[in-house]
Amino acid sequence: MYIIFVLILLAVAMCGPVIFYYRGKPSRRRGKRALVVNLVSFITIFLLSTVFLFARPVMAAPANAVSDLALAAAFIGAGLVTGLCSIGTGIAVSSAAAAAIGAISENENNFGKAMIFVAMAEGIAIYGLLISFMILGRV
Repeated sequence: MYIIFVLILLAVAMCGPVIFYYRGKPSRRRGKRALVVNLVSFITIFLLSTVFLFARPVMAAPANAVSDLALAAAFIGAGLVTGLCSIGTGIAVSSAAAAAIGAISENENNFGKAMIFVAMAEGIAIYGLLISFMILGRV
């Protein structure tokens, strides 16, 4: 029942803006209105299908069971932690390594000091992995 309702809404959302645009003389103003109709229908279908997707009867879960939503949130959180920390590491290493190469080219005795800063930037990714393992360990 829900699938048929969502498919009907999807058909209306796909055909509605086209019919709205070609109903009269095509113009730039009609194109903008058709775009607004398309966006409004898309957002409406997205919200309704999300409600229908998650609308299920509520039943009691066992005391030690982890819900599907909590499991999904844990995986999303672990992925975000790892990904964002890796992006931050890339940005930090690019700046630190460029400065380290410049410092080493001027004075070779600065190698140890320069590598410490590059290694500190690499630590961000290791901390992100550690936190993601801690999140996944609790699930």
